[in-house]
Amino acid sequence: MADTSNTAEVNILDKDYLVACPNDESRGELYESARYLDSKMREIRSSGKVFGTERIAVMAALNITHELLHQNHLSSDASNLLAQLDRRLDEVLGDDSGQNAG
Repeated sequence: MADTSNTAEVNILDKDYLVACPNDESRGELYESARYLDSKMREIRSSGKVFGTERIAVMAALNITHELLHQNHLSSDASNLLAQLDRRLDEVLGDDSGQNAG
């Protein structure tokens, strides 16, 4: 008999999958991820341009990967901008505090 306490059942594109899941917090995240993947795969399937579950899954994986890489790229740009602003603030505040000290 399999131990189902560490698994969760998700439904993706009308198929059920049992997935290992260590705890309740992870279970909620897993369900959220499965719903997101299911919605991406349904979008691709409804476009009518990609046929076959495996191809739809690969296209969804590529799209999601692109989103994540783009998001990380934006995060990197935002971090660089914040660092530049921080340095500029240090310069301005440093100049201002020097004028008040004299």
